[in-house]
Amino acid sequence: MPELPEVEALARFLHEGSRGRTVERAEVASLSALKTYDPPAESLRGQTVAEVSRRGKYLCVRAGELWLVVHLALGGWVRWHEVAPPGRGRPGRGPLALRVALSGGPGFDVTEQGTEKRLALWVVRDPSEVEGVARLGPDPLDPSFSAARLAGLLAGRPGSLKTVLTDQSVIAGVGNAYSDEALHAARLSPYKPAGRLTPVEAETLHGALVGVLGRAVQRSLGLPAKGLKAEKKEGLAVHGRAGRPCPVCGDTIRKVSLASRSFQYCPTCQTGGRPLADRRLSRLLK
Repeated sequence: MPELPEVEALARFLHEGSRGRTVERAEVASLSALKTYDPPAESLRGQTVAEVSRRGKYLCVRAGELWLVVHLALGGWVRWHEVAPPGRGRPGRGPLALRVALSGGPGFDVTEQGTEKRLALWVVRDPSEVEGVARLGPDPLDPSFSAARLAGLLAGRPGSLKTVLTDQSVIAGVGNAYSDEALHAARLSPYKPAGRLTPVEAETLHGALVGVLGRAVQRSLGLPAKGLKAEKKEGLAVHGRAGRPCPVCGDTIRKVSLASRSFQYCPTCQTGGRPLADRRLSRLLK
């Protein structure tokens, strides 16, 4: 799933290519992805793109007085075209969800691979009309996101660090991959209760989280949309690398499966050398 760094880079890439251009076509190819009907998607036609920005993991395109809000979910992505293809393809078939053609020739497609089909599109007058955007927690790359603020968000909160860090109403933009990376950098177990961090641990986690995300954004800036997935995978230390040596200590990176997803961690760096066998069975809370 695209997370904060990839969506930030996508937003900046689309901003550079789209700002000041007029929407000539906005054609929905997947009706199930479109979550609003008033105003209709066709209302974007004739509007000038003023900005493309990010809110959490949401991509927000302001065109005239309207906003196109996109959540890429697990299998969604954006494909840029120097010359926008004609038509919108066959509705309901293939990965295409939305095609936007801009003045001067270029455009972009919003696509979704896989069978889950959770990608979502909204056309609204304000991004806060989208429920998921309205309930977002603070952005970890905002200058006001301090160690003290993170400690306050976690204090007394139930659930493990892994669960809380990926809760978008607590902190916006962090998903499965970068929560793994931040916890590894902070040398904290994914199962440690979020509400029991010491002040030192909260400060360490803050530095790890902001550092991991900031470095990922810097690596991604300037890359075309098609290059961002490979950059994300290449820049990860533990996520998706089960069975490989930890780049810090050399221990074998382990994997724990939870329902439809999994997380990765290093036993030596994060759990005192002891592997986490299963969330329901493990009693490692440190």
